[in-house]
This record gives sequence, C-alpha cells and structure tokens, in this order.
Amino acid sequence: MTGSEVSPSFRLAYVPGVTPTKWVRIWNERLPDVPLTLIAVSAAEAFDVLRGGGADAGFVRLPVDRTDLSAIPLYTETTVVVVPKDHVVAAVDAVSAEDLADDIVLHPLDDTLDWERPPGQPANERPATTADAVELVAAGVGLLVVPQSLARLHHRKDLTYRPVTDAPESRVALSWPQDATTDLVEDFIGIVRGRTVNSSRGRTPPPAQQKRKRPDTGGGARQKPAAGKPTGKSPRSGSGGPKGGRRGKPRGRS
Repeated sequence: MTGSEVSPSFRLAYVPGVTPTKWVRIWNERLPDVPLTLIAVSAAEAFDVLRGGGADAGFVRLPVDRTDLSAIPLYTETTVVVVPKDHVVAAVDAVSAEDLADDIVLHPLDDTLDWERPPGQPANERPATTADAVELVAAGVGLLVVPQSLARLHHRKDLTYRPVTDAPESRVALSWPQDATTDLVEDFIGIVRGRTVNSSRGRTPPPAQQKRKRPDTGGGARQKPAAGKPTGKSPRSGSGGPKGGRRGKPRGRS
C-alpha cells in the first residue's frame, strides 16, 4: 500500500447487472470530502479499464487474471433463462439445461457464463450484446440464459425468467491493480467487506479505556485492630471482663 499517495477522487467501474448504490452511499457518509465517480463498463472491457488507470477499482465478473490484478469474490448469482411469458417454461418453477435442448438458445458475444457447451440449439448468428439478445427473445427468435441480475436489468413486461438448476453461475468480485493498492482502495475494500469506520483500512481500533478502579470506601474486609489497642468492648461484658469473677448460684426453691 502506498500510504503517502492521496487521490483527490475515487473512480469506481462496474459491469452491467451490478448495483453499487449501497457501497457508494456508505462511501459518501465516511469520506464526504472525496468524491466517488461511477464508470459503467462492459464485462469485456472492465479489466482493460483497470489496467489502463481508467478506474481505481471495479466490480467485475470472475475469472480475474491474478497476474497483475487483485480480486475479492463477493457473491454468486443465480443463472436464469429469459423466455416470453407465453412460453411453456413460464409455467414451471425451474428448468435444467436438458429441458432447453429443443429450443434455440441465444449466445451473445458478451456472455459472461463459462459454458463448456451452451444449451439448446444455436442460432444462425450470435447477437453482439445481451441487450440485443433480449430483443430477439421478445421477437420470438429464441431464449437467453444469463445471470439473474442481467435478466432484471433488461426486464420487459412481455418477458419473464426461471432458474436453470445446472447452468454455470456468475461470480461478482471487486478488483483493482495490484500495484495501485492505495489508501482509498483500502477504504473501499473495508466498506465492501462491512468493516467499521475504525477498521476500514485494516487499522487496529483504538484500545478501550481501562476502567478506573474505584477507591476503597471501606466496604471491604474489616481491618484487624492493632496490637495493644482497646477493642472498644466493655470490660464487664463477655470475655472482655476480668478473670476470676464469681458467679452467684441460683437459690433453691423452698
């Protein structure tokens, strides 16, 4: 961490489907004097933006090349299939990839899922973007399998989606250049990880103040009197009286 480096602002890139609103709000509360700028990027260009210095950090989709980039995995998304509302899939709660075998399944060029083999029948051409593929689904050309956040992002009233139980899942991570782990990057990492203000950059919170010992008010064990000092008992009472004193015998009744 380059502790002496201070940036006048913080630039945060994010790929489609990621909603950074919560983290931006916390940033503005903790660092009101450091403006945060959001930069929308495609999943394909996100890593080049980070490497080229176009952003200090970014929300990306895994995998990440760890050669020069650091990454903290955040969450895994459910994978869904987008279908017209009158499609047979809309009548069930979930499907498998095999259930889509007879359908044309669109595979856009910006697809973020790591398929060994995409399900369904391939289309004649691959759409350029996920947004283009959604338009084709609405036109009845085919179906589309995407992370759930992208299905929500491109929501249409005439379309719906259902989980695909055995499809690859997309994982979202926070990434930044390894050689540019600044204090502000560490601050944002702390926010994303849910650290408190005192530990937002891995700092050890200040030690709690030790409780002061209460002064002895005499409520403890009683002190024994010093030798040779009177005990305060009357010499006529109990064992404090003189030795050898006679006790009168009770008189018998006549």
